Amino acid sequence: MAASRAGARITLAGAEFDPITHAALISRVSLAIAGGSGGTIVTPNIDICHQMSRDPASRALVEASTLVVPDGMPLLWASRLAGQPLPERITGADLIYSLSAAAADNGWPVYVVGGLPGQDGQASAAQLAADGLAARYAGLAVAGAYSPPACFDAVAGDISSLLDDLVSASPLIVFVGLGFPKQEQVIERLRVKLPDAWYIGCGAAIPYAAGRLRRAPLWMQRAGLEWLFRLISEPRRLARRYLGRDLPFAVGLLAGACWQRVRSLAPARQS
Repeated sequence: MAASRAGARITLAGAEFDPITHAALISRVSLAIAGGSGGTIVTPNIDICHQMSRDPASRALVEASTLVVPDGMPLLWASRLAGQPLPERITGADLIYSLSAAAADNGWPVYVVGGLPGQDGQASAAQLAADGLAARYAGLAVAGAYSPPACFDAVAGDISSLLDDLVSASPLIVFVGLGFPKQEQVIERLRVKLPDAWYIGCGAAIPYAAGRLRRAPLWMQRAGLEWLFRLISEPRRLARRYLGRDLPFAVGLLAGACWQRVRSLAPARQS
């Protein structure tokens, strides 16, 4: 049985976000698991919102999620400017730790899907992340880890072995970090066989947890500059996306939020 949504959502950048804090999200998932209900969590950032604005299929994947929370300070700034503030930023890179801590406390098995497969006898990113989480949280039960091939087709690729392993392991938390929308497409297929688990589309959280990527310092995260840290770290891969696509979209979003706020205040000023 799927968990119900959190309540009235806030529409922003073409997505509908749940106005929920990180702590409340963990409590909600805990209550749902206790009641035998599964669900999905998606964490749209500016890039995902841009994709949603151009691709109805991507938008449908987000709209179908149980919980939708903002990953990106520009989204929080825009919500405040528009007069409908979202409580806080909640990233997949944070949820992989907070939900693993809750899983260790409550005896929920977790499963990690994503990252790159190992080469030359090395462990995959998913296995490294799972091992790192198990070492960090005493008592955490890791049900399995799987990194698909680099050119994996999320819609039509063979996931029979993964499905069989999931059904056998019966995890209650499944972290899927393959990037949007691939991870949500995989989650859609996995839920058919294991509907009572919670699935978190967590993007780069797996290479972070595996130690293969370094996350921005906390001050940069809080200042909304994590994108700049990632751009400096991976300029060839991210320059076109961040500078040519996401930055103009974010500027337009903030400008639109300002205009929305001005229009909402105009009648009050006239009266």
